[in-house]
Amino acid sequence: MTKVIGVRFRTAGKIYYFGPKDIEFKRSEHVIVETARGVEYGTVVLPNMEVEDEKVTQPLKNVIRKATKDDDEREKRNREKEKDAYKICQEKILKHGLEMKLINAEFTFDNNKVLFYFTADGRVDFRELVKDLAGVFRTRIELRQVGVRDETKILGGIGICGRALCCHTYLSDFAPVSIKMAKEQSLSLNPAKISGICGRLMCCLQNEAASYEELNRKLPKIGETVTTPDGLKGEVRETNVLKQLVKVVVEIDDEKELREYPTSELKFKPRHRKERDDDRSGGKGGRKGKTDKKNLRSHEEIEEELELEELERLEQKDGKSKLDDD
Repeated sequence: MTKVIGVRFRTAGKIYYFGPKDIEFKRSEHVIVETARGVEYGTVVLPNMEVEDEKVTQPLKNVIRKATKDDDEREKRNREKEKDAYKICQEKILKHGLEMKLINAEFTFDNNKVLFYFTADGRVDFRELVKDLAGVFRTRIELRQVGVRDETKILGGIGICGRALCCHTYLSDFAPVSIKMAKEQSLSLNPAKISGICGRLMCCLQNEAASYEELNRKLPKIGETVTTPDGLKGEVRETNVLKQLVKVVVEIDDEKELREYPTSELKFKPRHRKERDDDRSGGKGGRKGKTDKKNLRSHEEIEEELELEELERLEQKDGKSKLDDD
């Protein structure tokens, strides 16, 4: 076991381990440490503890010291300098006519480097811009291209739920999300309703994905024939995933009647995973089943499907966050 503390350098950022030496730290205290970027000012999020050796990246660096009042003041000055650096860089980008969107400027604690985060559709030749910025700031300059998810994580905002964005408040990394998760939860497959303000699939689709997958495994398919506890055979019309209830059309005395049963009381053939996925993606009762009598899709449905495919492609292309130095 190795004694460590966990330190973050930005809100909802990745947690890095450092050796505490013989110092006792409390949560939310500030600390000065040496990182790959240089000397940095961080916040303790995990006080002194022991972790398994294999979870620690070697060599483990020790903290330099607890942050002093002078360190706190210096950090505040750095934050003010970043605002000016952002304006200067924005002016230089316009001067060089570069197709890039500046997101944020960041000074290392020791002012040994200035990082500028930006987004762009493709590769950008910013060599002349770097020279120009180095002449202004007289220190090392790094321009780092990030994705739209990282942009949203830095800037923050309010989601459609009315709460602060998950990625800006507590998600330290982006969990993989997919269209399948939205299908599994029976959500609208309208791209506008399952996308976040970053234009990618909402991270919160991951939150209940495993629970819905397990619950759906216990349900029959829409249109499937089941046997009820009173011995009747009927066709499934509707399911309630969370309550695990199934509405079945049964025939009694030559009349059809809609009855509701708990899933556990019905007899039916359990679905395999592939069958469940096929049903969600367009089987009987699925999204693609909602077509006209000739089974032809409308222009709106085709447009929506193309948008979903593009969302899936972008999701795979973005990859992991580029904000952290690993």
